[in-house]
Amino acid sequence: MSYPVFVLASASPTRKKILENAGINPMIRVSHFDEDAIQVSDPTSLVLTLAQCKAKAVLSELEKEVAGQHSLIMGCDSIMYLNGMIYGKPESKEVAIATWQKMRGNYCELYTGHCLIDTKSQRSVMRYGITKVYFSNASDAEIESYAESGEPLCCAGCFTLEKLGGWLIDKIEGCHTNVLGLSLPILRQMLAELGYGLHFSSNGTIIR
Repeated sequence: MSYPVFVLASASPTRKKILENAGINPMIRVSHFDEDAIQVSDPTSLVLTLAQCKAKAVLSELEKEVAGQHSLIMGCDSIMYLNGMIYGKPESKEVAIATWQKMRGNYCELYTGHCLIDTKSQRSVMRYGITKVYFSNASDAEIESYAESGEPLCCAGCFTLEKLGGWLIDKIEGCHTNVLGLSLPILRQMLAELGYGLHFSSNGTIIR
């Protein structure tokens, strides 16, 4: 019996690692979709639209490359919502510092949109997750050194949970993998809606 190929429409090493740790070895296909083409002020609509656009872009590429392949294509997008404003990846170290000065001692909502396309049934489902992240009252020196590390420049909302940024986070409320960019509980729900289950073994996880 053949099983679907799980395709991750993202260049994010963190999303890839989440799946690998969960027993799935994804095929990586970067969408190269222009995120700036989508101008939406509502955080839920924004992450869902971007996730769908990324998944559809990779679907079009795969149909040209490997026609007939049974694939499950996952597109994701994450943003930080703080004080009524949307934040993606900071454009510079200076922007990261200014953003962190607003974040410290405060909390944000981390939104991640998910779109899963089943090429066999031509069905797709979309879901989003929201996780509250509470930040420590970091000092100016800590914020500046964190920005100097370069890490926040690669992340939606200027922080990571699993790396250096973890030092500056007091607690989270909700799914922690949602903060990392791909919620495993949400993915499991989406697979179930499309009619798939999970089989676990010492060799990994099979979607069937």
